[in-house]
Amino acid sequence: MAKLLYRLGMGAHRRRLPVVLIWLLVLIGAGAGAFTLGGETSNSMSIPGQESTTALERIQQKFGSGETASARVVVQAPEGQKLPQHAKAITELVADEAALKGVRSATNPLDPAAPSVNRDVTVGYSTVTYDVKPGEVTADQRSELLKAVDKARAAGLTVEVTGTAMQETPHVGGPTEAIGVVLALVVLALTYGSLVTAGMNLLTAAIGVGIGALGITIATGFMDLQSTTPILASMLGLAVGIDYALFIINRYRQELRRGSDVGHAVATAVGTAGSAVVTAGLTVVIALVGLAIAGIPFLTQMGIAAAATIVVAVLIAVTLVPAVLGMLGRRVLTRRERSAAAPEPADRGVIRGWAGAVTRNRVVALLLSIVALGIVAVPVASMDTTLIQKPPAGSTQERADQILAQGFGEGFNGPIIVLVEGNGAAATATKAAEPIAKMSDVALVTPAQPSPDGSAAMVTVIPKSGPDSAATEQLVADLRAELSGVEGGRAYVTGATAVSVDVATSLDRALPIYLAVVVGLALVLLILVFRSLLVPLVGVLGFLLTIGASLGATVAVFQWGWLAGAVNLDSTGPLISLTPILVIGILFGLAMDYQIFLVSRMHEAHHRGAQPVEAITTGFRQAAPVVVAAALIMFSVFAGFVPAGEATVKSIAFALAVGIFVDAFVVRMVLVPAALALIGERAWWLPKWLRWLPELDVEGTALDSYERETPEPVTVG
Repeated sequence: MAKLLYRLGMGAHRRRLPVVLIWLLVLIGAGAGAFTLGGETSNSMSIPGQESTTALERIQQKFGSGETASARVVVQAPEGQKLPQHAKAITELVADEAALKGVRSATNPLDPAAPSVNRDVTVGYSTVTYDVKPGEVTADQRSELLKAVDKARAAGLTVEVTGTAMQETPHVGGPTEAIGVVLALVVLALTYGSLVTAGMNLLTAAIGVGIGALGITIATGFMDLQSTTPILASMLGLAVGIDYALFIINRYRQELRRGSDVGHAVATAVGTAGSAVVTAGLTVVIALVGLAIAGIPFLTQMGIAAAATIVVAVLIAVTLVPAVLGMLGRRVLTRRERSAAAPEPADRGVIRGWAGAVTRNRVVALLLSIVALGIVAVPVASMDTTLIQKPPAGSTQERADQILAQGFGEGFNGPIIVLVEGNGAAATATKAAEPIAKMSDVALVTPAQPSPDGSAAMVTVIPKSGPDSAATEQLVADLRAELSGVEGGRAYVTGATAVSVDVATSLDRALPIYLAVVVGLALVLLILVFRSLLVPLVGVLGFLLTIGASLGATVAVFQWGWLAGAVNLDSTGPLISLTPILVIGILFGLAMDYQIFLVSRMHEAHHRGAQPVEAITTGFRQAAPVVVAAALIMFSVFAGFVPAGEATVKSIAFALAVGIFVDAFVVRMVLVPAALALIGERAWWLPKWLRWLPELDVEGTALDSYERETPEPVTVG
């Protein structure tokens, strides 16, 4: 692989202008495609074949209720008054709602035929139904609805709006994300000592992210993608894109300082660091594509979309980056370094001192890191997950939900639907409703609503507890147990809470399998890379500690509320169901990145004859500075998505930021060198029965002889 990438790097250098133009054309083409072919994303998170999803499909077939966006306009009378006293204002509000563009219908809460008010007649709601799917209501349409609400408020009513029509499509590029990118640029500038080189690094990564994000936008025109997908792919693509370019640029600068000409330095950087980039990128891709193990379509789509962005980042790193390096030549070095060929420093002061301290006190360092990460991981034992998302704090949606909860009860915002099919469905549903109404957590059971053809009937169950509470989730299980033996038909339990329970159950079942696959993959990959058994074992154990600490810290903040203000957290509660499996998949790839980049330099030094501790110190001195810089960049990018992040992405970005920090600065900087120093020469041992395995050569040692056989390239400029 090293020889192939060496030739690729040399080709990109020699044909640097065409390579740059091709990538720019790809970016422009992706932009044009996104503009003309792009569609809308979806906020739906359901699993085909699950009881809750099947029931929703059957309801649509039997009752003809399609999946359309709707808003619930909540109206509350002034203190001491009743809603009928404001009948004129409410009627005018409903008329204004019905006249809005895109609105199919609007109900009146005071309609005698179908009133939607509480028992005290102080709180009611109007259902505004649009003619588009959830997520497709435009910002202008939401704005017009809020203007109609303001008119009713002027009449003395308290009016707030909630519902799917008020959900905004998440977007990338907010101010906090920009701060993360600026911090990454600062780290790059300090690492290189050159703003030009730092800017080039960031620019090439941005091109890769742009192509990946635009490609996902094109895909939305042909399939339903979850609304979080573009943000996740962009966040991950930007982080790895910057880091992969950093590894290659850093090696290129090292080769220049050793006296190599530009062409040879470019090719060597791609052949050595590029080999590690390709291997590391492959691990991330496999981990993301492996999310398909869960058997959840929207999660599989998220993984594939993010993996495609990683593939683009790798291709950018091994083609566009060397082409741009060929254009910049020696200008990537500082002025002092360009004045004369300065050899690579033999000592790096703090870095070498750190490596020496860790290897000398290996037992203490190893125990301290394990104990510290174990303590941080303790909250994982109490982790709860859900798909129910709370609206932003202080928003009209939150205020509307609070008014409904006060007027109708906590469970009103999370109704559970029971669907019964069969002959005499209405009678069967009515009979089944009797024991349901006696359940401890049930506040209300509505009369059975038959379908037009009489083959199905629906009953709505209003819980006493809130939609994201453990009691409501238990009620779903109790209802299914109660209805399992219903006579005269078949019963289904559905609704937002039931969908959340089904998705969470599927993810919980898939998580151990996925973790086993990921850990097994890590062992196989690292055995191939380092031709060792103990080095991979250390790497995998470090990865497990990283996962534990990452999820433990996330539970402590997002579920327990510790330091919630530091991350601008609106409210505490269960983690989004996707968080654990996504964090494991992404951190696996990134942790293996750092393991490969750091330990490969140690392996290279040992391969060249250095003693075990000396090899650890030498490799650490060479690789640690760039790994630290890469980790700081990735931490900055992920952390930038936390303060103002979309609800689903917020906890994922936080977990990834913590995981990157822990993995780079505790696992790779302390635990790994301490463990390898403790193991000694046995760290690089491979049994005879495994020596037939192929050698990946991510260090590029095969280039030593290859370069002597290759004629020196002619360099222009």
